[in-house]
Amino acid sequence: MITVAIAEDHQALIDGIQSYVRYEEDIKIIGHANNGEELLKIVRLKQPKVVLCDIRMPKLDGIEATKIILKELPYTKIVAFTMFDQDEAVKQMLGAGAHGYILKNSSLDVVLEAIRVVATGKTFYDRKLHLPNTQKNSSKSVLSSREREILQLIAKGRTSHQISEELFIGKSTVDTHRKNMIRKLGLSGAGELLRYAVEKKYEF
Repeated sequence: MITVAIAEDHQALIDGIQSYVRYEEDIKIIGHANNGEELLKIVRLKQPKVVLCDIRMPKLDGIEATKIILKELPYTKIVAFTMFDQDEAVKQMLGAGAHGYILKNSSLDVVLEAIRVVATGKTFYDRKLHLPNTQKNSSKSVLSSREREILQLIAKGRTSHQISEELFIGKSTVDTHRKNMIRKLGLSGAGELLRYAVEKKYEF
């Protein structure tokens, strides 16, 4: 069972998602909040597997809430849930550690798909979302073959542990490759590396 908490300042939207999810056998809504502070209380108490987190919320926004949740409960999966299809919003949420990003005007089927995908440890991005441009350096020209191989797996949502098992190398080696790729590509951190991997997945 995939347990889910929703943070959204419009109660009507929460009610709509709850009604839609009610008939899904593998997903259960175990809490909802109308602001970031309420969300933290729910997550700490009930520890949902997935959180649908609005970016713009009263008291504590989704970006800061995501940082706090993942620091305290790192195995929680966060899906950003917002009306904003803006480069900076995407960048900030990915930088905070979000595992997915969906738009509120997408169908509820997309919401269910995002929940199921991130629950498996993969990443999910709304097909309507325009990912922001990142560093223009070509991965083919600056990365080694092993780094490109790892970048492909990052684009598929693999964690460092999963990559190490798939490639038969140590997790510390994978983490070192990640740091080297961030440096070579001129990126600011793990969030930007993930976004770069998703953007460039058809190029390597």
